[in-house]
Amino acid sequence: QVQLVESGGGLVQPGGSLRLSCAGSGYIFSIYAMNWYRQAPGKQRELVAGIISGGTPHYADSVKGRFTIARDDAKSTVYLQMNSLKPEDTAVYYCNAERSLGWGNKEEYWGQGTQVTVSS
Repeated sequence: QVQLVESGGGLVQPGGSLRLSCAGSGYIFSIYAMNWYRQAPGKQRELVAGIISGGTPHYADSVKGRFTIARDDAKSTVYLQMNSLKPEDTAVYYCNAERSLGWGNKEEYWGQGTQVTVSS
């Protein structure tokens, strides 16, 4: 079955860095767009960054210049390098795999989430 397994979360001080990883299995990794979302307490889940195979990454304005998304299709893994972390980056980060099926429909899968806490 399809699995997305995130790792790399934790506690970091403001200004620090973390790298999240998400390993996919049970589906054809390369044909899916891979995204990172996050959800802070009391807030809606928001898209942080996304990338398709061979495409240009896109980022939320709040993380541009600080976060970098990358994918390795040979390893079926997507990464999120997070630098210059701020307390407002604190959230549960989710990996998402998404594929358009046309006619406004899509197929998507989610990981279980990994907690990132930025605090001194």
